[in-house]
Amino acid sequence: MTAPTYDVAAIGNALVDIIADASDAFLQTHGIAKGGMMLVDADRASMLYSAIGPAVEMSGGSAANTVAGIASFGGKAAFMGKVKADQLGGIYRHDLTAQGVHFATPPSHTETPTGRCLILVTPDAERSMNTYLGAAVEFGVGDVDEATLRAASITYLEGYLFDPPEAKRAFRHAAAIVRDAGRQLALTLSDVFCVERHRAEFIDLIAADVDILFANQNELLALYQTQDLNTAIDAARKHCKIAVTTRSAKGAIIAAGNETVEVAAVPPVKLVDTTGAGDLFAAGFLYGHTHGKTLAESGHYGALAASEIISHYGPRAQRALKGLVGQAA
Repeated sequence: MTAPTYDVAAIGNALVDIIADASDAFLQTHGIAKGGMMLVDADRASMLYSAIGPAVEMSGGSAANTVAGIASFGGKAAFMGKVKADQLGGIYRHDLTAQGVHFATPPSHTETPTGRCLILVTPDAERSMNTYLGAAVEFGVGDVDEATLRAASITYLEGYLFDPPEAKRAFRHAAAIVRDAGRQLALTLSDVFCVERHRAEFIDLIAADVDILFANQNELLALYQTQDLNTAIDAARKHCKIAVTTRSAKGAIIAAGNETVEVAAVPPVKLVDTTGAGDLFAAGFLYGHTHGKTLAESGHYGALAASEIISHYGPRAQRALKGLVGQAA
């Protein structure tokens, strides 16, 4: 097998993040489920955009956040996702490539605009997401870059992208390429509601093809339909080689075969916005894992990256994460 060109290649939703402060009352008034991700149509996205206050806009998307984090650590990363050939799409592409991520997916030329995610942050720093997928749903089998997947040590799939049927086919196509190339496949479950929509298919995919699973505690409990975390983790370790479960301020648990590693959270200087915490934990872990670090060391990189990201608005690091490498637990 040839040496990989990329540490991680990710497939996910290419979305522009629009981040604004909101009260709990605002969420209740507009029927927004706190802490989750709701899919919305173009009209509702426009209505919410007009109702929010001042906002910060930047390129985002869960898997894209992760590979941007890997690049910030000094790793080599690629991304596949769909934007339209419009102004937001051009900004998105420039922003991601400027961070050192290879992004060569051809843009869409249909009428559907580049997708966006309205992220409402309440005073407790919890984020509630309202996502108009837009052109992201047009990602399909033809957009899977086989050469890039074969050249990546790990291919990372974003659970959020599992909703469109064509994207599901793209996931399975990518999994087959990765398996044939002898590389590793990682999956993030992304969201409890996403798990509830696709539970059986997720389990089938994990059991058949996934080497590394990322989930937060609630997502893993929903996947295995239990209220006991140890039961869920034991089920996950039977389905994949490594199961990474994040637990916010309680840190993370990494299960691999008979080994179980607990990773302590790293408190931020100031808790501002939890957007991207799981994405950046995955970035730190995958960077460490692809650079020969132990499970504990890789988990600590994840905790450090998550701590940095929740100390400010937005899911992209504001300082080079490679400066965190070597910091003791």
